[in-house]
Order: sequence, then C-alpha cells, then structure tokens
Amino acid sequence: MNRDHLPPFSCQVQGQVADILYQTGISLVLSTYQAGKVLLLSASEDGRLIQLPRTFNRAMGVAIDGDRMAIATKSEVVVLKNSRELAENYPKKRGVYDTMFLPMASYYTGYLDMHDLHFGVDGLYGVNTSFSCITKIDDQFSFRPIWQPPFIDSLISEDRCHLNGLAMVDNQPTYVSALGTGNTERSWRDSITNGGVIMHVPTSEVVVKGLGMPHAPRVYDGVLYCLLSANQELVCVDTEKGTYDVVAHIPGFLRGMAKHGDYLFIGTSKIRTNSSSFGKLNIPQESSIAGLQILHLPSAQIVGTVSWLSSVDEIYDVQVLPQSRRPNILNTATGDHVKALLIPDKTYWSNLTES
Repeated sequence: MNRDHLPPFSCQVQGQVADILYQTGISLVLSTYQAGKVLLLSASEDGRLIQLPRTFNRAMGVAIDGDRMAIATKSEVVVLKNSRELAENYPKKRGVYDTMFLPMASYYTGYLDMHDLHFGVDGLYGVNTSFSCITKIDDQFSFRPIWQPPFIDSLISEDRCHLNGLAMVDNQPTYVSALGTGNTERSWRDSITNGGVIMHVPTSEVVVKGLGMPHAPRVYDGVLYCLLSANQELVCVDTEKGTYDVVAHIPGFLRGMAKHGDYLFIGTSKIRTNSSSFGKLNIPQESSIAGLQILHLPSAQIVGTVSWLSSVDEIYDVQVLPQSRRPNILNTATGDHVKALLIPDKTYWSNLTES
C-alpha cells in the first residue's frame, strides 16, 4: 500500500470497534503530540467509525471529570467545559452532536514536558516530566511542585528519571511511573529496558522495580494496572509483594490506557527510528504502528483495533467520554469558540460579527 497519497488520518479498523463504542454509548479521546492533535473517536448507528481531529499544540495528557476536560499542550494547560445544549444547536451542524467541549481557561505553564494529567479532589494535577515532579496547576505560578521522588535532589529542568504516569485513588495522587531512578540529566536512558519503577506517592516508596518503560499506571476496581512499553505487556501489580503478573501481551509500543465496563482501550505508537533509546527495544517492525487496541479484560483478548495509515505516528493518552455518542471539541484556532457563550442558566450562539 502506497501511504504517500492517502488522505489525512486514514485508518484501518478491525473487529468490534464501532459496535463496542456505539453499544456502550461512549466516545474516546486520544492525544497525539507528534501530530499536534486531539482525536475524538465515536461510532454511528450503522457501524461506521467517526474521527474528529482538533489542533492542540503538542497535545499530551488529557484529564476528564464529568463535564470538564483539560489538555496538556506544549506550554499551557487548556481547560474546557462541556455543554450539551450548545452541542445540539451548533450552527454549522444542528442536531448532530450530543457533546461539545469549549475552551474556558488556559494556564500558561511554560515548557514542562507535561505528561499525565488528572483532576483531583482539590485541583488539577500534572506530571511535570522536565522537573521530575508532580505539579499542581493554578493561576498563581507557572507550576506548584507538590512531590518529587526522594532520589531527585533538586528542582531543575533536566528530566532525570522521566517521571511520566500518574494514578489517582480517591481523587488523590497515589502511584507514579518513571523510567529510571537516576539523579542526573536523562540518566533514565542508560537502563531503558529494565530500569523503570512504580512508586507510592504518599510514602515515596518504590512498590515495584525492574520494569521496561512503565507508562499509564491506573487503578481499576482496586487493582493497579500498568503498561510496560518495552515489553509489549499489560500487567497488574501486587503492591505488597513488589511483583507483577502479565495480563496480556499486546503487540506494539504501548502508551495511553482507559477503561469502561469490561474493556480496556490502549494506545500504540510507532518506534522512533532515529532514536538511540528506542533502538534498544525489541519490538518487531510489523508491530510498530500507531493505533488503538481494545482488550476485553475478563478474557484478556483483543476484540478490536484501529491502525492509522497516515498523519498519526504516536499516541500518548487515551480517555473515555461516557454517555457521548457524537462529541465535538472547539479549540482556539478558529473563530467558533468565541461565539459559544455559556452562563450559569443559559447558553447562546452569538450571531454578532466584528464591526
């Protein structure tokens, strides 16, 4: 297949992808920092997969909490709010969308290489990879550091351990993943295939070590899951014993994970051919695709896949939009967002034009 002449965001879909999305009444949000996009995936009643790409500069972590969404971009965190009424009355396509996220605020953080992002009980938390810390995001500072691994002895922009993933329990930061435990600039690259750890934030203890590029730690039904990107594995961690069990072997460089019902939605990325670090990974070329894998967790079987043939090389985050069969999201790159007005008891699409 000649991919040079394919339309943007061309993809191949296999298995039950559209059926699962439509029957469960959900849509997916994926971030691809390489393409600078947030992708919304949904399904039509007749079994078609629907894609809606929106531009967000170097989109990384995505947080969703009810009608709130936050997106970590290259140098800011954008906070959006959903309005179903504005969605239904969207002037360009009335009656098409059931969800519409509108930009409400931006926090100008500067370049932090922000990875995972989560809403917590008392604010918005991000993994500040550049400074090797968990950060709280507000309008008082570029970032407010609240936790660092004990082996990191200073707050400096050196990406010493490649802190990347954050798992919340009871809306509090609880577990983090890192690719190493070094205290010098980018020292994590020296042991990329077996130097990863997961740490317990409240105690600052390492709960499991010797991991191959851990990403996306998540607690589901009281169980800590994680993706081992270097090993092409989904694992569950025994935090008491410091061990893990392999739940499933999933081909590809795994990164980004979300759960709904019995299904896990897992992102895969192409291997960077020009990277000396990625060159150490034993991932076959045929598995080096940008895509989405849907795993039926009770059976540990892949039941659907999406493989992008153009535009997308890397996926970072995957999130679920519940009760949303046809979502939309507005960015600030076009004029649509300035006409969408949301107040406590009413919404408007402004029909005024600049004079």
